[in-house]
Amino acid sequence: MGNISDRPVTQFVAPRLGKRRKRPDIIADAIRDRIMESGLSPGDRVPADWLDPETLKVSRGTLREALKVLEFQGLTASKTGPGGGVFVASIAPENAIRMLDNLFLFEPPSISDIYSIRKLIEPELAATAAAGSLPPEAFEALQATIRLYEAEPESVEEEYRQRLAELDFHAELARSNPNRLLGFVAVFVLSLLRDMTVCREIYQEPNPELRETGLNYQVRLMRAIRAGDADRAREIMRQHMIEAEKYMLERAAVRERPRLAQ
Repeated sequence: MGNISDRPVTQFVAPRLGKRRKRPDIIADAIRDRIMESGLSPGDRVPADWLDPETLKVSRGTLREALKVLEFQGLTASKTGPGGGVFVASIAPENAIRMLDNLFLFEPPSISDIYSIRKLIEPELAATAAAGSLPPEAFEALQATIRLYEAEPESVEEEYRQRLAELDFHAELARSNPNRLLGFVAVFVLSLLRDMTVCREIYQEPNPELRETGLNYQVRLMRAIRAGDADRAREIMRQHMIEAEKYMLERAAVRERPRLAQ
C-alpha cells in the first residue's frame, strides 16, 4: 500500500441538510472517505499525517471529537503505548444491527410493516438455500435449531424460549445466504420483531398449535432445501410468512381491545 500518505486530503462536501452539521462530524466523514478511497483494511494503521490538525485545518480538540465519532461508529480503534495509533476496525454485524434498532426504539414499525418486508425477503432466502448455496454446516445448524423446539415444552418459560428459537431458525438461514446485504436486512427485521413489546407479549402466550404449525413449515422447508427444489422452498416460506403475519395481527388486535374500551 505504498505512498498512500502522499495522496491529497479528500475534499469533503457536506450534504445539504436542514440542520447545520458540526465540524467534528464533517472531519470524521473526510477521514472515513479517505480510508475507503485508499483501500485500508481492518487492522491497518491510519497514517499519522492524515490526522494532523494543521493539514485538516482544525483544532486538536475538534480532531479528538472527530476520532471519537469514528470510534463510536465502529470504523476505527485507538491503541496507546508502543505501536499504538489509530487503526481501522471492522464492525460486527450484531453491533450495527443494535445501532439500527435504536433508530426505531421510540417509533417502532408496525407488525404489518415488518411482515411486508419478511414476505419479500424470506422466500428468496429459502429459494437461494435450496438452489445450492447452503453449506452442509449451515444445514446442520438449521436442523439443530429445529431440535430445540421439537419436544413439547414443560413450562411457559420453555415455550417462550422455543418461540425465540423459531426466530433463530430464520436468522440462521439469513446469515448463511451468500448475498450478505439480503441476509443482513433479514436479520435486522427479525431483531425489530423481537424488540417489539406487543410481539414479546404474543410470544409469551401459551399456544401449542402455533409451535406445531411453525415446526411443520420448517420441516417441509428443510426437505425442499435438501431436494434442491428452489420453487417449492420459496412457496413454503411464502405461505409461512402469510400465516405468521395473520396470526400476529390477530393476536395484536385481541390485546388492543381492552385498551380501546377504556
